[in-house]
Amino acid sequence: MKFMKLGSKPDAFQADGKCIRYVTSDLATDVTITVGEMKFYLHKFPLLSKSNCLQKLVLKASEENCDEINMVDFPGGPKAFEICAKFCYGMTVTLNAYNVVAARCAAEYLEMTENVDRGNLIFKIEVFLNSSIFRSWKDSIIVLQTTKSLIPWSENLKIVGRCIDSIASKTSVDPANITWSYTYNRKLSVPDKIVDDGMKFREKVESVPKDWWVEDICELEIDLYKRVMTAVKSKGRMDGAVIGEALKTYAVRWLPDSVNALVSEAHSWRNKLLVETIVCLLPSDKAVGCSCGFLLKLLKVAILVGVDDSAKEDLVKRISLKLHEASVKDLLIPARSPQTTLYDVEMVQSIVNRYIMNEKCTQDLDVEKNEMGCTDFVLGHGSLLSGGKLIDGYLEEIARDPNLSLASLIDLSQSIPEYARPVHDGLYKAIDMYLKEHPSLTKAERKKLCGLMDVKKLTMDASMHAAQNERLPLRVVVQVLFFEQVRAAAGVQSLTNNSRDISHSTTNTEEEWEKTAAEDCNSLKKQMSQMKVKEDGFQKNGKVAKKNSKNSKSGMQLLPSRSRRIFDKLWVVGKGHAENRSSETSGSSQSPTSMVPGETKSSGSSSRHRRHSIS
Repeated sequence: MKFMKLGSKPDAFQADGKCIRYVTSDLATDVTITVGEMKFYLHKFPLLSKSNCLQKLVLKASEENCDEINMVDFPGGPKAFEICAKFCYGMTVTLNAYNVVAARCAAEYLEMTENVDRGNLIFKIEVFLNSSIFRSWKDSIIVLQTTKSLIPWSENLKIVGRCIDSIASKTSVDPANITWSYTYNRKLSVPDKIVDDGMKFREKVESVPKDWWVEDICELEIDLYKRVMTAVKSKGRMDGAVIGEALKTYAVRWLPDSVNALVSEAHSWRNKLLVETIVCLLPSDKAVGCSCGFLLKLLKVAILVGVDDSAKEDLVKRISLKLHEASVKDLLIPARSPQTTLYDVEMVQSIVNRYIMNEKCTQDLDVEKNEMGCTDFVLGHGSLLSGGKLIDGYLEEIARDPNLSLASLIDLSQSIPEYARPVHDGLYKAIDMYLKEHPSLTKAERKKLCGLMDVKKLTMDASMHAAQNERLPLRVVVQVLFFEQVRAAAGVQSLTNNSRDISHSTTNTEEEWEKTAAEDCNSLKKQMSQMKVKEDGFQKNGKVAKKNSKNSKSGMQLLPSRSRRIFDKLWVVGKGHAENRSSETSGSSQSPTSMVPGETKSSGSSSRHRRHSIS
């Protein structure tokens, strides 16, 4: 810390109790000056030789036959006045970052200018400020903190503005040139080294990070912090990511962790002001800066403390640009009255809608620039795939809420385009969870909910789980069983026809079974039209025909009794082939009921013969 010593005489000020200060001298004191609750018994001559203000006050007191002078609203209080008085006596005074602003304001009050005496206190303090304080990173921050209690004097003397400019300028210095401690409470971790010529320098073991300054200014109060950050941004030399890191660090430093502390009456106003300030300081480029997780946490706090709608709207816009970077936990925004759900699904729905709109705009731009189609877009932009996976995870989490309406779940699920959800395992988990937590759903509601899912997009593990799931409608279980048969048959056929080209067989397996199912579909329509796959029908039949079909490759022998009964009955009726009517069973063109099932294997020879004829 920088300091400056003034005067050379020993300190002769003495205390008499808590409210009296006097100077020990052979000469009797002839003036009494009251500053706040403190009385100073001093001598006129040394004071009048340095202070124009005291000259006028003493003259006025003499005219009124009064030896006591009362100074009201003296900046810095008794301590600052004592520094000025000691300077007038020529006693030793030490100025540092903690008392220099108070001394400067007090000297201004007392009019200790060059017109009264050369080398007066104002001149000396200004030299100290400009040559030492404002050149020191840490001292500039300390001085700025001390100006808070001295407003408006510190503002009128432009000390606040000069401190802010000094701090903002230093943040833009090339980190490679930083030689001072770059954290407020931590020393440099590199030792001094002495070279042959006696010069001392610091050899940096590791480079100084670009955000070396963010922790140092976190001790500033919010209004001063806002002015410093505004000055940093106005210089235009600071990276948006560093600005975001600085804001995040400040929020972590000052925002309480508990909800009760956030909304408490004692701190609610301060927390609201802090959030609104951080939002307004976010980088102008909404696509850079703070992480999506931090923005979502900021939005949660903003909702709790009741910030302005404009601030929340700004956060929603920023979050929607990088939603794919978030986690499910980040999206769990607590709902507020009058909402009855546990989480604010409407807010997330709004964010998702904006996110999809932004992604589509990006897609259109890429198509125009590169003449790429939708497939290339998905391959080149994994953000939509990440976004789809995120929303499916969020759907599974909110499905546990007994107050969540079916319409809300369906609307949010349908917000994600089909090409952003190539696998429906996550959606299946959400549907299963909702069925588990909402057992009172009607048959129509269960059918509508399951219509969101396409069984063709389930992995093998999810299909096996669905085939054993007692909560799913029987019609959906049937579709899962049929599709697994199609997939198994197509896989065998693909391996048979492409044994010489394994990589080609692996790549086109899905295309092969879809072709097989489509060509075999016409021969199965008549049989399937005679079969009524209804839940009531399955429940009335206590026994179903059982046949010992050798179906080891499809894994049907591992199915539970319910799924096995369904499959055995369909096997008897359809002779190994069946098809659904999508127009009667699906609420969506992409629903699992619109799938065209393929063939099953009643015997080894007949299955091989049919596969050969199809191919």
